[in-house]
Amino acid sequence: MTAATTLVIFGAGGDLASRLLLPALGQLLTREPSRAVRIVGADREDWTDADLEAVVTKAFASMDAEEAASRVDVTFVRADITDAEDLRTLLQGCTGQVALYFAVPPSVAEAAIEALTPEMLPAGTMLVMEKPFGTDEASARALNRTLTALVPEHQIYRVDHFLGRSTTLNLLGARFANRILEPLWSAESIESVDIVYDEALALEGRAGYYDAAGALVDMIQSHLLQVLAVLAMEEPATLDEVDFRAATSAVLRATAVWADDPATSSRRARYTAGSVGGAEKPSYVDEPGVDPDRRTETLAEATFEVRNARWAGTPFRLRSGKALGTPATEIVVRFRPVRHLPTGLTGSSDGAVLRFSLGPDRISLELNLNAADDPFELERAALSADLGEGALKAYAEVLSGVLDGDPLLSVRGDAAEECWRIVAPILDAWRRDEVPLDEYPAGSSGPAGWPTHA
Repeated sequence: MTAATTLVIFGAGGDLASRLLLPALGQLLTREPSRAVRIVGADREDWTDADLEAVVTKAFASMDAEEAASRVDVTFVRADITDAEDLRTLLQGCTGQVALYFAVPPSVAEAAIEALTPEMLPAGTMLVMEKPFGTDEASARALNRTLTALVPEHQIYRVDHFLGRSTTLNLLGARFANRILEPLWSAESIESVDIVYDEALALEGRAGYYDAAGALVDMIQSHLLQVLAVLAMEEPATLDEVDFRAATSAVLRATAVWADDPATSSRRARYTAGSVGGAEKPSYVDEPGVDPDRRTETLAEATFEVRNARWAGTPFRLRSGKALGTPATEIVVRFRPVRHLPTGLTGSSDGAVLRFSLGPDRISLELNLNAADDPFELERAALSADLGEGALKAYAEVLSGVLDGDPLLSVRGDAAEECWRIVAPILDAWRRDEVPLDEYPAGSSGPAGWPTHA
């Protein structure tokens, strides 16, 4: 059995821990029973060890990981993680490899980081931060300085579960292991790229965070730009954390708003009352906890360009929204049409389309082929394959990296800053009201007049 890791969960009584983090840990420990983990939960709740153990047992059971729960040592410590003395007392009892997981709101996490000092931390301690990381480029840079004063960069894990999604990782195999794609993966052959994450889910009680963030920050800044970086990066020499993260960070440094014009290269909207999947939804502004004066968008779309020799001239459209009747979660790579068709061939001549569906995981390639009834008539056909969900869920994949001490699937500090830099012109234009805030009924495909996703 491998040496035990002490996983300290700040905010152990919260929704993130019970709904995502602990089930992922249960799946990981079931699949890899040689792992040994000790859980130390910290929160202001007046709990006992038995209370936390009950939460762990329930979370593990949701992943059929009851046996793994019996192997985990669970301790609860009542503490204010923003208080230096509480932190010092808590960490004195931690032994072996230690990972501090900040499963708390960003403002609480930042206050806790400020309260920590290097001498409080056991040797080799890993700091695991949820996104969003900061509130703008300057705050992200300041937080990076504070973190790297505590531990080296390679011990900091900025969690983005999208980097653990099996489909995102499947991009690597499709791109780099297929000669039919690898030479064509550039602006010379690719006309456009769409990365779309449209959800049927509405606000679902998340106003406390979401109303201050909106779709652009919550999804495009925090997640979809990372997917863009994986799709567009140069081939790394290896898939270790140094080469991989250097390649993705280089893409982000080259990325900017299309034509430097956020007013024409972005759209925003929010949902009004409607029905999603048969369930009635109120207007976003009538959701509990929403401040209508914030003019928070629930649907955002922005077009970017990667200004390097490989991608100059190819638009990357990123879109994400809530309460949509036609949810789509996919990466769509559209290839340019052939330069010339022989006389006599008629019908479809559009470029090929490669799609990566983000759940259920699937890849498809749309091509022009001869019709069955008339071999001189071209029609569209799709070749597709199910990819499966992967052995581990996204959070379990990321957590595996933490427990292994491998930050490959975490966001490097400079990349976190670049993502804020990229979206800053759009946020500024929206604050100046240079882009209208459109509306769409919940359950619809979006505002009238917006281009449809296909």
